Amino acid sequence: MATTATTTLKTNLAEYPVTKSIRDGRVSSDMVTLDICGPDQAHNGFKAMLRENAYDCGELAIVTLLQAKAFGKPFVALPIPISGRFQHHCAGFNKELFDLKPKDIEGKRVGVRSYAQTTGLWIRGILQHEYGVDLDKVTWCTVGEGHLLEYSDPANCERLPKGSDIGQMMLDGELVATLQGVDLPKDPRVAYLVPEPFEAAKAWYARDGVVPINHMFVVHEDLTRTRPDVVKEIYRMLVESRKLTEGGVPAIFPPVGFEENRKGIQLASDWAFEQKFIPRRISADELFDDVTATLSI
Repeated sequence: MATTATTTLKTNLAEYPVTKSIRDGRVSSDMVTLDICGPDQAHNGFKAMLRENAYDCGELAIVTLLQAKAFGKPFVALPIPISGRFQHHCAGFNKELFDLKPKDIEGKRVGVRSYAQTTGLWIRGILQHEYGVDLDKVTWCTVGEGHLLEYSDPANCERLPKGSDIGQMMLDGELVATLQGVDLPKDPRVAYLVPEPFEAAKAWYARDGVVPINHMFVVHEDLTRTRPDVVKEIYRMLVESRKLTEGGVPAIFPPVGFEENRKGIQLASDWAFEQKFIPRRISADELFDDVTATLSI
């Protein structure tokens, strides 16, 4: 009896609680082998994925995915976020040097790893829409470029010298604040820019029902055209790995499914357009195709 050869796909996928079972082999397939050959920190593989087609599939930041669609890159999303969290706590400042309210950053220099970083998208959108900050009045100081060659930072960005440590610059007062998420310096002088951010995040969720998405899983569009069965199998593996998360999927985590994520994806897209990441508004539907939009558990 003839057997069908296994399809092997070069994959960029970091280890998170929801992906660990794929990476350690507890979730596998006779149809497809995910050759996880990307860097330990998946964002370090995004440039190669989009500029060199270095991977067939893998995770991609929601901002990078939107830019990929805007600039005609051949990747299609699967309706399963790989990572996501509340973002209200991701901006900090040195409370011994400044006493800041969100609008106080207008006219000041604020650090962020790269302007098009997803954490930056979410916390800037929160500052704009929840606290009335005029983002155009802030100078965004960056240490890295975007992942796509076609993209350029807006005019109110300043590239810092190579090797700059924005966390230390914030502590020293060279930057009034930074958008860093988990990379905020572990220092008792650091205060959150958003007042009582964890309570604010709970109120946000109670009102809007959105957990901000960081990364989605994507596949090359050639795969959905020629091997929709493989795409469906990858989705099965991702869902199965999620079910095997040690201790369960975090209570605060984006859901599975296209319609379940539509609001969060569209919000990311709307804010990406407002913040000049993408040259046009992109609908959530555009990130999927007939195969991936209909995937279900």
